[in-house]
Amino acid sequence: MKKTLIINGHPDKESFSFALAAAYKKGLVKSNAEIKEINIRELDFNPNLQYGYRKRTELEPDLLDAQEKLKWAEHLVWVYPVWWSSVPAIMKGFLDRVLLPGFAFKKRENSLFSDKCLKGKTARIISTLDQPAWYYKWIYKSPSHNAIKKGTLHFIGVRKVGITTIGPIRLSKEAYREKWLQKIEKLGEKNK
Repeated sequence: MKKTLIINGHPDKESFSFALAAAYKKGLVKSNAEIKEINIRELDFNPNLQYGYRKRTELEPDLLDAQEKLKWAEHLVWVYPVWWSSVPAIMKGFLDRVLLPGFAFKKRENSLFSDKCLKGKTARIISTLDQPAWYYKWIYKSPSHNAIKKGTLHFIGVRKVGITTIGPIRLSKEAYREKWLQKIEKLGEKNK
């Protein structure tokens, strides 16, 4: 089975995102997969890339560990809520601080293009919404999915990315959420 890294971008450990990550992990355990996790809320780091790429900001130990886990993994599972058509601020800060030039991509000299450093990996996005998934896709054009899949993962070399969108969560019944937990567990069993 694939070496799988579950990255949870929700800042609240009582959230449905944490339940979804646990369900995916439960499925992975059944498949005897190798599993590591990053709960971004538990990391000790400054989410602000203070100088952009102009000047290096030293990485905190938790971010160095996160980079090692990202290198180790063959399959990346990103779990997060869609807020303001984007990802939570702590997750955006994590991406800014961890996916740095020299680690996730290398800028080509005298070129606008970059080399991708994390090729060969696959990914799954599991996101929650407070609106129907079809509405997010057709009316808003899935901005957070495009940002993570195309603007981030494709940019660093992760080409095969599946997306699971769950919504609306707000006002949903227990049976609806339980059904999704079961579906996510089955995704974990298949390591997809």
